[in-house]
Amino acid sequence: MHVLIGKDDFSIRQALEGIKKGIGDADALMSNTSVLDGRQVKLEQLKNACETVPFLSEKRLVIVEGLFERFSGQNKKGSKKASGPSAQSEEYKAIAACIKKLPEFTELVITGGEVKAGNPLLRELSGSVRIQSFPLLKKAQLDQWIAQRVKTAGGSISPQAVDLLGRFVGNDLWTMSNEVDKLISFVGGRRIEVEDVKAAVGYAQEASIFAMIDAVFEFRVGVAQELLQQLFKHGAAPAHILVMLSRQVRIIFQIKEMRRCKKTRGDIQSKLGITHSFAFGKAWNQAERYSTARLREVFHRILETDVSIKTGRLEGEVALNILLAELGQRGAVSA
Repeated sequence: MHVLIGKDDFSIRQALEGIKKGIGDADALMSNTSVLDGRQVKLEQLKNACETVPFLSEKRLVIVEGLFERFSGQNKKGSKKASGPSAQSEEYKAIAACIKKLPEFTELVITGGEVKAGNPLLRELSGSVRIQSFPLLKKAQLDQWIAQRVKTAGGSISPQAVDLLGRFVGNDLWTMSNEVDKLISFVGGRRIEVEDVKAAVGYAQEASIFAMIDAVFEFRVGVAQELLQQLFKHGAAPAHILVMLSRQVRIIFQIKEMRRCKKTRGDIQSKLGITHSFAFGKAWNQAERYSTARLREVFHRILETDVSIKTGRLEGEVALNILLAELGQRGAVSA
C-alpha cells in the first residue's frame, strides 16, 4: 500500500505512474483499476473495490483521492467534542481497519494534498503503510530538478538559464516540464542559454495577463512586474488588467467557500464553469495560500487602484506597479 501526499501533484502523478508500471501489464491493469473519491466514498464501497478479485491479472489497483482531507478538521483525539468518540472518529477507525486488512492481490494508493501530521487517519495508518511526501520544491531543489529534467530529455542547459527559467515559471512542475520540452526543441541540440529562455518562455509564452496574474498570486513579484511591462508594451489597458485580477480574486474566494462547505473538487470546477483543468488547478492551489480576510483586503486594494486611476490621482501604469508590489508581499498574507 502507498500513501502519496503533498502540494506537488506533478511528482505525485509521476510516483503513481511508477507504481502502475511496477504492477505489470498496462492493458490488464486498465480493467483492474478503480478510482474512488475519498471525500465521499462509503466504507462498503471501499471494501468492495479492494476485495474484488482481479480479472485475468495477478493484481488489482485501487486509487483513493482526497481521503485524508475528509478527516482534516478533527483534533488529535479524533473528535471535536471531548465527551466521547464522534461518528466521524468511528468512521476513520473503520476505514483504517479495512485498509490494514487488504487482500494480497490489491495494491491500494491513497493520494492527497498537504496533510498535517495530526490527521487522525494518517496517525492511525502510520507504521502500517509507506508514506511519501511531496512538498513544493524550493529554489535550490527546483534548479536541480530543471537540470535533471533537461539531462534526462537529452539536452543541456547553462546555470544562468536554469535560474531564469525557475524565476519565470516557478515551482509548477506541470508547466515546467512542458517548457523544458519546448526549449529542447527550440535549441535543436545545442545548450540552452538565457536568451533561449527569454525567447521561448519568458516573453513569447509568459507575457500574457493570465501568466502575470498567476505570478502575482504565487508571490513571484519580479516575474509579475516583468510581465506587466511586456503587457504595457503590447498595448494592454490597465482597466482590463484590473478586471482580470478582480476576477481571479472572486474565483479563489468561491473555491475557498465551497471547500469550506465540503464540496468536491469536481463539483467546484463544474459550478465555476472552468473547463481547463490546468487553470482550475492553479486557482485551487492559490486558494490554499490566501485567507478569506486577506482576499477581501486584496479585492479592496484592486478597487482602490481602479478609483485612483479613474479619478486621475495616479497614472495607470504607475498604479498597477504599486499594486503588484503590495499584493506580492508574503508577510501580509494570513495563513
